[in-house]
Amino acid sequence: MSPSSLDRAPSAGDWFGQPRGLTILFLTEMWEKFSFFGMRALLVLYVTKDLMFTQVTASWVYGVYAGGVYATPILGGIIADRWLGRHKAVLIGGAIMALGHFMMAFESLFFVALTTIALGNGLYLPSLPSQIDGLYERDDPRRKSAYNVYYVGINLGAFAAPVVVGTIGELCGFHWGFTVAGIGMIVGLVTYIAGSRYLPPDQPRSALVRSATPPVERPMQRFLLLAAIAAAIVIFRGAYEQLGNTIPLWTDTSVNRVVAGSWTIPVTWFQSLNPLMVFLLTPLLVAYWTRRAKHMREPSSLAKMAMGASVVAIAYLMVAIVAHWAEIRTLQASWLWLTGFLIVMTAGELLILPVGLGLFGRLAPEGLRATTIALWFSAGFLGNLFAGWLGTLWSPLSHGAFFLIAAGVVALAMTLLLLLLPWGRSAERAA
Repeated sequence: MSPSSLDRAPSAGDWFGQPRGLTILFLTEMWEKFSFFGMRALLVLYVTKDLMFTQVTASWVYGVYAGGVYATPILGGIIADRWLGRHKAVLIGGAIMALGHFMMAFESLFFVALTTIALGNGLYLPSLPSQIDGLYERDDPRRKSAYNVYYVGINLGAFAAPVVVGTIGELCGFHWGFTVAGIGMIVGLVTYIAGSRYLPPDQPRSALVRSATPPVERPMQRFLLLAAIAAAIVIFRGAYEQLGNTIPLWTDTSVNRVVAGSWTIPVTWFQSLNPLMVFLLTPLLVAYWTRRAKHMREPSSLAKMAMGASVVAIAYLMVAIVAHWAEIRTLQASWLWLTGFLIVMTAGELLILPVGLGLFGRLAPEGLRATTIALWFSAGFLGNLFAGWLGTLWSPLSHGAFFLIAAGVVALAMTLLLLLLPWGRSAERAA
């Protein structure tokens, strides 16, 4: 990297100090996540309260659906890289997802709707973030932080979704909530189309083949490393994805949510606290790592991810103690403890998920960016299946024991990330 590149000032065409295209991707992803997390906030409650499935069945429905959302991008990334191109993949996938969300408003189409959303997501999910790296020159100092900015967009939509979609679903009916989620997806597609001129053009297929072929050895080594990291993330997500599975059930039945005398905080509102903390903590973390980088003391990506896993394990250990204390006294836990758990967990999450996404984006071989990003999301497939299975332990176990197991699961993921540290440092230096 040349000294001049470190001092590069934002150009006149930049928005908020970043390329305009990042803002378009940011807003598009924000609306998609508004749609996705809005539906997710209602899913388990809808299945247990409206469709009258058992809790065990609801956990499996949640786990299989969420797993499917992360499985389809494996094929979708290949289709986007080799045939459709990323722009068409976003448009086609987004339109299919919007259709699926509207179908959720009809009980008879429930499983068809979930399948439709998962299929559309296969094209959409890897094709949007894989465009980020193309917005920057290789020596642009803003390149490494771009994924942190993008992650804020994800969480802006995730913050608004439970408040808007969740509240409408709980107060006006689940079907109205699902309809609002579908409208959010349409707004995201319109945003993407309106700002497409600011995005990097898709390479011709012939160029993709040439850039993806030589050299063979280094891309293969990188894929093996990324696959090993993905395996650790599978384990991590088994516990992390309880945020949309068993945590709402605990919040609904075992947390005292009464404030100001008689007003009760809606269950779905607590799911907005996680993305809210992402907004508050991300600038602090970025500033901290920037200072460390200036002194050549910034940890590697895998070191950050291992630190994040340790923080999430501590969060689950904390809530396990609280849940056990409340159970033996036949009391409900205070909503303040739930709030503290979500804050600590978010701090750990910020060291894992955006850092991992950025690592996969930087190590992606040319011409295989969507496919490589799909590999990252594939960890969500197996991870959510694992989360669904783990959720079936909720009813037979005490809440304290369940959360203790979740803490142990995250600790296992942390151990695997620590074992991959030397390999990861070497790959990042070569990138």
